[in-house]
Amino acid sequence: MNREIGLAPYWEKKLAKLEFSAYQASRRGGALKVRLVGDRVRLLGQAVTVSKATLLI
Repeated sequence: MNREIGLAPYWEKKLAKLEFSAYQASRRGGALKVRLVGDRVRLLGQAVTVSKATLLI
């Protein structure tokens, strides 16, 4: 689970906001917006594909 998704309900209660900004402090880094919509969390921002795979069942 993405950290921002898991922490979104906590920050929503603490900040009394449904949308806020987050920063991924890692080597690649990145800024994104986190938005709570009902019981869902939406992440908005830029993405880069770092891996592709095929799953055979």
